Amino acid sequence: MTDSLELLFSIDVANTLGEGVQWHAQSNSLWWTDIHNSRLYRFDWQSRTLDQWQTPDRLTSFGILSTDPVRLLASFATGFALYQPETGDLSWIAQPETGKPGNRFNDGRVDRQGRFWSGTMQDHGDRKPTGTLYRLDEAGVHSVLHDLTIPNALCWSPDGKRMYHADTPTGQIRTFDFAPECGGLSGAKLFAEVPRGKPDGAAIDASGHLMCALFGGSGIARFSPEGELTALHDLPVSQPTCVAFGGPNLDVLFVTSATEDMTEQQRKAEPMAGHVLAYATPYRGLAECTPDEARIPKPQAK
Repeated sequence: MTDSLELLFSIDVANTLGEGVQWHAQSNSLWWTDIHNSRLYRFDWQSRTLDQWQTPDRLTSFGILSTDPVRLLASFATGFALYQPETGDLSWIAQPETGKPGNRFNDGRVDRQGRFWSGTMQDHGDRKPTGTLYRLDEAGVHSVLHDLTIPNALCWSPDGKRMYHADTPTGQIRTFDFAPECGGLSGAKLFAEVPRGKPDGAAIDASGHLMCALFGGSGIARFSPEGELTALHDLPVSQPTCVAFGGPNLDVLFVTSATEDMTEQQRKAEPMAGHVLAYATPYRGLAECTPDEARIPKPQAK
């Protein structure tokens, strides 16, 4: 069951909390964020060059609207916004948790109908279940799941009729029946329990299998559509955070990682911690979904 992937290269960025990694097929580029350092990255596949931007708030997740100019629909720590990193222009759409100053946004993703989703969590302390998963669409912001501690692993089946989600401390990934026409959820049930570590960022491949980063577990778990563990891939980092399929053929697996809360001794023992790792895989991915501009509410008045 335990297996190794072929490491092609690493992008040596030493992120504190690398997250939100995704492949943009139209521009052959890889994007991700270092949440705690408020930094957005873009890696060009052909030239192997790296661009980065300092963001005005901690960028936690995003969907790419365009790359020329760069325009993102994003969840920052304090809310949803439209963001243009090349100019610094930021237009807030909604900040639904201003009454919860201890919370911040975390994992998010665009669904197959172009809606943007992102969940919140308690930022510090004993991490009480004060988080909510929100859906952003043309009607505004909707709270969908409640009482979450650390929302993660958000992704959808290839046909868009199942949604996967994890509250990381539980060690479990749940699945929901998903209504594509309205974004409604029903029929929640246990999909899988991770074999080690905790479930973090996840992605669905072309065959409907779920690939999940195992934070604290030094690996990636692959589950069948029925929730059976079909592969467990070891990694040289103990804190992988998120995964994405990319490359021209969508057969490269990119993995972000973290150095958060690691001691100096631990960092020396894991020289690749915080880097983005690129692996050749026998699997094929699916193209990342693009936000539907018609589903984005108007920004707040400045």
